[in-house]
Amino acid sequence: MVTAPHHLAAEAGRRVLADGGNAIEAMLAAASTIAVVYPHMNALGGDNFWLIHAPGRDVRGIDACGAAAARADMAFYRDQGFEQIPSRGPLAALTVAGAVSGWQEALRISAEDWGGGLSLERLLEDATFLAADGIAVTRTLAENTRAKLAEMEGVPGFHETFLIDDALPAEGARFKQPRLAATLKRLAADGLDGFYRGDLARAVAADLARAGSPVALADLERHRALEVAPLSVDVAGHRVFNMPPPTQGLASLILLAVYDRLGVTEAEGYDYVHGLVEATKRAFRVRDACVTDPAYMDVDPAGFLTDAALDAMAADIDPARALSWPEPSKPGDTVWLGAVDGDGRAVSFIQSIYWEFGSGTVLDETGITWQNRGVSFSLDAAHHNCLQPHRRPFHTIQPALARLSDGRVMSYGTMGGEGQPQTQAMVFTRHVLHGQDLQAAVTAPRWLLGRTWGAETTTLKIEDRIDAEVITALSAAGHDVEVMGPFEEVMGHAGAIVHHPDGLLEGASDPRSDGRAAGL
Repeated sequence: MVTAPHHLAAEAGRRVLADGGNAIEAMLAAASTIAVVYPHMNALGGDNFWLIHAPGRDVRGIDACGAAAARADMAFYRDQGFEQIPSRGPLAALTVAGAVSGWQEALRISAEDWGGGLSLERLLEDATFLAADGIAVTRTLAENTRAKLAEMEGVPGFHETFLIDDALPAEGARFKQPRLAATLKRLAADGLDGFYRGDLARAVAADLARAGSPVALADLERHRALEVAPLSVDVAGHRVFNMPPPTQGLASLILLAVYDRLGVTEAEGYDYVHGLVEATKRAFRVRDACVTDPAYMDVDPAGFLTDAALDAMAADIDPARALSWPEPSKPGDTVWLGAVDGDGRAVSFIQSIYWEFGSGTVLDETGITWQNRGVSFSLDAAHHNCLQPHRRPFHTIQPALARLSDGRVMSYGTMGGEGQPQTQAMVFTRHVLHGQDLQAAVTAPRWLLGRTWGAETTTLKIEDRIDAEVITALSAAGHDVEVMGPFEEVMGHAGAIVHHPDGLLEGASDPRSDGRAAGL
């Protein structure tokens, strides 16, 4: 089974499973396809992270996060008159794109440990065809193009790529990406390493130079994806895994473990929502103070997952009052996908260009949209996430995976920047701790503390399907509540697959997205 926020990506992965491919191979097909069919949310010019499960083996992580360019230091921007890194345009395209290296590292594991043998041409088949033949513009692509068009004035390649006949794309219109199709064909022929070393890498570097990005060929050549040990924590007897820094995976684990200590017995009431929101604040305090490139951290992230540390954070929560929360947050644009094969091997995967359309810069020859992940760096030398050459940026994105106490394995996650740990916690607690059906747990009304997807407020945004009495009680407790519509895209595109010991697969896809769970 494969689940993805666009049905064509789920179908691409399902077809690979039908052809005898494994979960990693299915995920590569889905990941490359989602970069074509949801081009405003992710691209080959972004980053990704993987959690990989095989029965009887340790969970493995892949960190495919690109570092800042050698030329990208604080003086580079300050000498040009900037007090902060521009959020759009080629100067926002300051980090290497790690996504393709993540695909490459995952395929290495597939071939060496899982016996994977499908050709790269086959795995990129759906993505290449859809880029050349065209896709139907989704509502979310049409709306985001319209909303962000003014920000992209003068950004190299944006209008030429995302407008159709010089007009905003209408929902349902055919959207072709021929340059990206040609790039995918080159990758299939030359291998994924060609993105960083070889003729394609030289073409990418030349594109970046023409656009005005500080990223150079040498930056591409020094990049490698990393295999890393995930962080994990016990939650009610279940072992939950997430990625280490520079992602906010630590915050996701803290959130769940703190909530588990509050003694909430059922979902959907005031205690449930208040408990998760207050646990979120404690987790974000740690994240915002500590998480950055691990090479620059002076604390061990695992130290925040000890019983003593988690007990102290839980004890700090007042069940009747909300902690004041004026903390600023950032938007995010991402896709999460999951896959499980017939041998029970599972992948939880997330891929991102940071904000919608990333930097907005689309490379001239190769048709690749480049991320703006580096705008999370500070130009303040005293900041714990200050910009330095070759430093890796803080990442909101992080996939989740859990090995449950009854033998089930759950692969789950969401897009949504600041909302990712929060939505992950809602899906996990509703399904695993409080017994809701998997699809019901994904569909259920959600909330978001902070802002994402371009929203300006840092309120507690709540979908109006949550009981009115709960909303009233939250306001009375001091939460700055902002009631929203019933199915808001700001709440993210979640999904999940649960594999049972007897082989049963349950899958769920978010009604807020264009996705599906596709199984054999």
